[in-house]
Amino acid sequence: MKAGDESGADAASDTTGTTGTTTVRPAAPSDAAAMARVHVESWRATYRGVVRDAVLDDPTFLPRREGFWNTALTDARFVANRIAVAEHDGEVVGIAMSGPVDAEVHLFVLYLLDGHHGSGAGNALLDAVVDLADRVTLWVADPNPRAQAFYRKRGFARDGTEQVDDGVREVRMVRPPAN
Repeated sequence: MKAGDESGADAASDTTGTTGTTTVRPAAPSDAAAMARVHVESWRATYRGVVRDAVLDDPTFLPRREGFWNTALTDARFVANRIAVAEHDGEVVGIAMSGPVDAEVHLFVLYLLDGHHGSGAGNALLDAVVDLADRVTLWVADPNPRAQAFYRKRGFARDGTEQVDDGVREVRMVRPPAN
């Protein structure tokens, strides 16, 4: 899966979420390390058996993700992207990023830590990075029924386009703009 193009792997779903206070806000450069932790933990929980273990267990995985988020949050090339975090009682538990691609919006990333599915954080993250008026596309691993169900409930549908990226089959989902 391409770096930064792994949306939906760990989106909120039907399970009971946690209690406490969850807020969603724009990400800041100081969030990069926490965002990397969420990214890596989500991949390891979601993609074990789908992505090669060598990728998930690579000791450079976490520092590379932190470098990615540092760049995404500070580099002028990413200024058009919308990046948000979900915090639960002050701890980053979810991340999302979207950006323009070919005159539409692409959802690149939406991950939550296990235990926060069904808490509403996935919905809030999605709302923070995409507008209802936008046509939105994303790629999601297949199989990944939890993420695909999350997106279907939010108006996304598979458009029949598939790809294999680093050995992982992905399907494209699209949400048309709201009228």
